[in-house]
Amino acid sequence: MPCQSFLTARPTTFPTQGSLLWPLENNMADPAVQSEGGSGGIVITDEWPGYSLDLFSYPTHYSGDLDCVIIPHGVIMDRTERLARNIMDDLGDHDIVVLCVLKGGYQFCADLVDRIKALSRNSSRTIPMRVHFIRLKSYLNDQSTEDLHILGAEDLSFLAGKNVLIVEAIVGTGKTMKALLKHVEAFRPKMIKVAGLLVKRVPQNSACLPDYVGFEIPNRFVVGYALDYNEYFRDLNHICVISESGKKKYKI
Repeated sequence: MPCQSFLTARPTTFPTQGSLLWPLENNMADPAVQSEGGSGGIVITDEWPGYSLDLFSYPTHYSGDLDCVIIPHGVIMDRTERLARNIMDDLGDHDIVVLCVLKGGYQFCADLVDRIKALSRNSSRTIPMRVHFIRLKSYLNDQSTEDLHILGAEDLSFLAGKNVLIVEAIVGTGKTMKALLKHVEAFRPKMIKVAGLLVKRVPQNSACLPDYVGFEIPNRFVVGYALDYNEYFRDLNHICVISESGKKKYKI
Protein backbone atom coordinates (compact mmCIF):
# COMPACT_ATOMS: atom_id res chain seq x y z
CA MET A 1 0.00 0.00 0.00
CA PRO A 2 1.38 3.44 -0.94
CA CYS A 3 1.74 4.86 2.55
CA GLN A 4 4.31 5.04 5.29
CA SER A 5 4.26 4.86 9.05
CA PHE A 6 2.98 8.00 10.74
CA LEU A 7 5.40 7.33 13.60
CA THR A 8 8.62 6.80 11.63
CA ALA A 9 8.19 9.62 9.12
CA ARG A 10 8.85 12.80 11.06
CA PRO A 11 8.45 15.74 8.72
CA THR A 12 9.99 19.19 8.72
CA THR A 13 8.74 21.24 11.69
CA PHE A 14 6.82 24.45 11.16
CA PRO A 15 8.17 27.02 13.67
CA THR A 16 5.90 28.29 16.42
CA GLN A 17 5.74 31.68 18.06
CA GLY A 18 3.48 33.02 20.74
CA SER A 19 2.26 36.05 18.83
CA LEU A 20 -0.24 35.93 16.01
CA LEU A 21 1.58 38.89 14.53
CA TRP A 22 4.96 37.16 14.22
CA PRO A 23 6.17 37.96 10.70
CA LEU A 24 5.69 35.23 8.11
CA GLU A 25 9.21 35.58 6.76
CA ASN A 26 10.71 34.99 10.21
CA ASN A 27 8.79 31.74 10.58
CA MET A 28 9.71 30.36 7.18
CA ALA A 29 13.38 31.36 7.52
CA ASP A 30 14.04 29.21 10.58
CA PRO A 31 16.27 26.14 10.04
CA ALA A 32 14.35 23.09 8.83
CA VAL A 33 14.88 19.50 9.95
CA GLN A 34 14.69 17.00 7.09
CA SER A 35 12.23 14.16 7.60
CA GLU A 36 13.65 10.68 8.09
CA GLY A 37 10.74 9.38 6.01
CA GLY A 38 11.98 11.23 2.92
CA SER A 39 8.56 12.36 1.73
CA GLY A 40 7.13 13.76 4.97
CA GLY A 41 5.63 17.23 4.99
CA ILE A 42 6.00 20.35 7.11
CA VAL A 43 4.68 19.77 10.63
CA ILE A 44 2.44 22.51 11.98
CA THR A 45 2.51 21.88 15.72
CA ASP A 46 -0.51 21.83 18.02
CA GLU A 47 0.82 24.97 19.72
CA TRP A 48 0.90 26.96 16.47
CA PRO A 49 -1.71 29.74 16.95
CA GLY A 50 -1.95 30.63 13.26
CA TYR A 51 -1.70 34.06 11.68
CA SER A 52 -4.01 36.95 12.44
CA LEU A 53 -6.69 37.43 9.80
CA ASP A 54 -5.76 41.13 9.81
CA LEU A 55 -2.52 40.26 7.99
CA PHE A 56 -4.28 38.86 4.92
CA SER A 57 -6.94 39.62 2.36
CA TYR A 58 -9.95 37.33 2.37
CA PRO A 59 -13.62 37.61 1.30
CA THR A 60 -15.48 39.99 3.60
CA HIS A 61 -18.54 37.74 3.54
CA TYR A 62 -16.57 35.40 5.82
CA SER A 63 -15.94 38.05 8.49
CA GLY A 64 -16.48 36.44 11.88
CA ASP A 65 -16.49 32.95 10.39
CA LEU A 66 -12.76 32.24 10.76
CA ASP A 67 -10.35 31.98 13.70
CA CYS A 68 -7.03 32.39 11.90
CA VAL A 69 -4.99 31.69 8.78
CA ILE A 70 -3.08 28.45 9.37
CA ILE A 71 -1.34 28.20 5.95
CA PRO A 72 -1.12 31.27 3.66
CA HIS A 73 -1.73 30.77 -0.05
CA GLY A 74 1.85 31.61 -1.00
CA VAL A 75 3.22 28.93 1.32
CA ILE A 76 0.81 26.40 -0.19
CA MET A 77 2.06 27.24 -3.68
CA ASP A 78 5.74 26.98 -2.70
CA ARG A 79 5.17 23.62 -1.03
CA THR A 80 3.17 22.38 -4.04
CA GLU A 81 6.09 23.23 -6.32
CA ARG A 82 8.41 21.19 -4.09
CA LEU A 83 6.02 18.23 -4.22
CA ALA A 84 5.89 18.53 -8.01
CA ARG A 85 9.69 18.28 -8.11
CA ASN A 86 9.62 15.21 -5.86
CA ILE A 87 7.03 13.56 -8.09
CA MET A 88 9.05 14.49 -11.17
CA ASP A 89 12.15 12.91 -9.64
CA ASP A 90 10.29 9.68 -8.84
CA LEU A 91 7.96 9.34 -11.81
CA GLY A 92 9.69 11.22 -14.62
CA ASP A 93 9.35 9.45 -17.99
CA HIS A 94 6.46 7.33 -16.68
CA ASP A 95 3.03 7.68 -18.26
CA ILE A 96 0.65 8.32 -15.34
CA VAL A 97 -3.06 8.66 -14.70
CA VAL A 98 -3.91 11.33 -12.12
CA LEU A 99 -6.99 10.56 -10.03
CA CYS A 100 -8.21 13.88 -8.61
CA VAL A 101 -10.41 13.45 -5.55
CA LEU A 102 -13.23 15.98 -5.68
CA LYS A 103 -14.39 18.33 -4.51
CA GLY A 104 -11.77 19.43 -2.01
CA GLY A 105 -8.82 18.26 -4.06
CA TYR A 106 -9.54 20.10 -7.29
CA GLN A 107 -7.45 23.21 -6.53
CA PHE A 108 -4.46 21.29 -5.19
CA CYS A 109 -4.63 18.90 -8.13
CA ALA A 110 -4.85 21.71 -10.69
CA ASP A 111 -1.88 23.57 -9.18
CA LEU A 112 0.16 20.37 -8.77
CA VAL A 113 -0.45 19.27 -12.37
CA ASP A 114 0.40 22.78 -13.64
CA ARG A 115 3.73 22.69 -11.84
CA ILE A 116 4.54 19.19 -13.08
CA LYS A 117 3.79 20.35 -16.62
CA ALA A 118 6.03 23.40 -16.16
CA LEU A 119 8.87 21.18 -14.94
CA SER A 120 8.34 18.84 -17.90
CA ARG A 121 8.67 21.73 -20.34
CA ASN A 122 12.06 22.66 -18.91
CA SER A 123 13.52 19.22 -18.36
CA SER A 124 14.83 16.30 -20.36
CA ARG A 125 12.40 14.14 -18.39
CA THR A 126 8.68 14.37 -18.97
CA ILE A 127 5.54 12.93 -17.39
CA PRO A 128 2.73 12.26 -19.88
CA MET A 129 -0.46 12.71 -17.82
CA ARG A 130 -4.14 12.01 -18.07
CA VAL A 131 -6.50 13.31 -15.39
CA HIS A 132 -9.63 11.53 -14.18
CA PHE A 133 -11.99 12.92 -11.56
CA ILE A 134 -13.68 11.00 -8.78
CA ARG A 135 -15.66 12.24 -5.82
CA LEU A 136 -15.63 11.03 -2.23
CA LYS A 137 -18.17 12.17 0.32
CA SER A 138 -18.00 11.18 3.98
CA TYR A 139 -18.55 14.41 5.97
CA LEU A 140 -21.66 15.84 7.60
CA ASN A 141 -20.95 19.33 8.94
CA ASP A 142 -17.51 18.92 10.62
CA GLN A 143 -17.75 15.20 11.38
CA SER A 144 -16.49 12.30 9.27
CA THR A 145 -19.13 9.58 8.93
CA GLU A 146 -18.92 5.85 8.19
CA ASP A 147 -21.11 6.39 5.12
CA LEU A 148 -18.59 6.72 2.26
CA HIS A 149 -19.72 7.40 -1.30
CA ILE A 150 -17.32 7.03 -4.24
CA LEU A 151 -18.68 8.69 -7.38
CA GLY A 152 -17.11 8.46 -10.83
CA ALA A 153 -15.09 5.40 -9.84
CA GLU A 154 -17.56 2.66 -10.72
CA ASP A 155 -15.51 1.50 -13.72
CA LEU A 156 -11.80 2.22 -13.57
CA SER A 157 -10.81 -0.66 -15.81
CA PHE A 158 -8.66 1.75 -17.85
CA LEU A 159 -6.25 1.82 -14.88
CA ALA A 160 -5.15 -1.77 -15.51
CA GLY A 161 -1.36 -1.82 -15.91
CA LYS A 162 -1.13 1.97 -15.48
CA ASN A 163 0.84 4.14 -13.05
CA VAL A 164 -1.68 5.97 -10.88
CA LEU A 165 -1.22 9.16 -8.83
CA ILE A 166 -4.11 9.83 -6.45
CA VAL A 167 -4.32 13.51 -5.48
CA GLU A 168 -6.23 14.29 -2.29
CA ALA A 169 -6.52 17.54 -0.36
CA ILE A 170 -6.68 16.17 3.17
CA VAL A 171 -6.22 12.85 4.95
CA GLY A 172 -7.71 12.50 8.43
CA THR A 173 -8.41 9.09 9.94
CA GLY A 174 -7.17 7.41 6.78
CA LYS A 175 -10.33 5.28 6.48
CA THR A 176 -11.51 7.08 3.36
CA MET A 177 -8.13 6.76 1.66
CA LYS A 178 -7.87 3.08 2.59
CA ALA A 179 -11.30 2.43 1.07
CA LEU A 180 -10.33 4.28 -2.11
CA LEU A 181 -7.00 2.44 -2.39
CA LYS A 182 -8.76 -0.90 -2.01
CA HIS A 183 -11.20 0.10 -4.74
CA VAL A 184 -8.46 1.27 -7.11
CA GLU A 185 -6.27 -1.78 -6.45
CA ALA A 186 -9.11 -4.02 -7.63
CA PHE A 187 -8.51 -2.71 -11.18
CA ARG A 188 -4.88 -3.93 -11.08
CA PRO A 189 -2.85 -0.78 -11.82
CA LYS A 190 0.90 -1.17 -12.22
CA MET A 191 1.68 1.29 -9.42
CA ILE A 192 -0.22 3.61 -7.07
CA LYS A 193 1.20 6.74 -5.45
CA VAL A 194 -0.73 9.20 -3.28
CA ALA A 195 -0.15 12.95 -2.97
CA GLY A 196 -1.91 14.64 -0.05
CA LEU A 197 -1.69 18.35 0.66
CA LEU A 198 -2.68 17.95 4.31
CA VAL A 199 -2.46 15.13 6.85
CA LYS A 200 -4.42 15.78 10.03
CA ARG A 201 -3.23 14.44 13.39
CA VAL A 202 -6.31 12.73 14.78
CA PRO A 203 -6.54 10.17 17.64
CA GLN A 204 -7.97 7.46 15.39
CA ASN A 205 -5.42 7.92 12.59
CA SER A 206 -4.75 4.63 10.80
CA ALA A 207 -0.96 5.23 10.93
CA CYS A 208 -0.63 5.77 7.18
CA LEU A 209 0.72 8.72 5.25
CA PRO A 210 0.51 9.52 1.54
CA ASP A 211 3.72 9.13 -0.45
CA TYR A 212 3.91 12.92 -0.93
CA VAL A 213 2.75 15.11 1.96
CA GLY A 214 2.44 18.88 1.97
CA PHE A 215 1.70 19.66 5.61
CA GLU A 216 0.91 17.76 8.79
CA ILE A 217 -1.65 19.81 10.71
CA PRO A 218 -3.34 19.77 14.14
CA ASN A 219 -6.76 18.20 14.62
CA ARG A 220 -8.70 21.36 13.77
CA PHE A 221 -11.34 21.78 11.08
CA VAL A 222 -9.79 23.76 8.24
CA VAL A 223 -11.35 25.41 5.21
CA GLY A 224 -10.20 27.27 2.13
CA TYR A 225 -8.16 26.43 -0.96
CA ALA A 226 -11.19 24.40 -2.13
CA LEU A 227 -11.73 22.77 1.28
CA ASP A 228 -15.29 23.42 2.39
CA TYR A 229 -17.72 23.37 5.25
CA ASN A 230 -21.08 22.38 3.73
CA GLU A 231 -19.95 23.83 0.37
CA TYR A 232 -18.87 27.20 1.82
CA PHE A 233 -15.28 28.59 1.93
CA ARG A 234 -14.09 26.99 -1.33
CA ASP A 235 -13.55 30.55 -2.63
CA LEU A 236 -11.01 31.28 0.13
CA ASN A 237 -7.36 31.26 -1.04
CA HIS A 238 -5.69 30.61 2.31
CA ILE A 239 -6.19 27.55 4.49
CA CYS A 240 -7.92 28.78 7.63
CA VAL A 241 -9.45 27.45 10.82
CA ILE A 242 -13.21 27.88 10.89
CA SER A 243 -14.65 29.54 14.00
CA GLU A 244 -17.40 28.09 16.16
CA SER A 245 -19.73 30.86 15.00
CA GLY A 246 -18.88 29.94 11.41
CA LYS A 247 -19.82 26.31 12.06
CA LYS A 248 -23.15 27.37 13.54
CA LYS A 249 -23.83 29.81 10.70
CA TYR A 250 -23.39 27.23 7.92
CA LYS A 251 -24.55 24.10 9.75
CA ILE A 252 -27.16 21.94 8.01
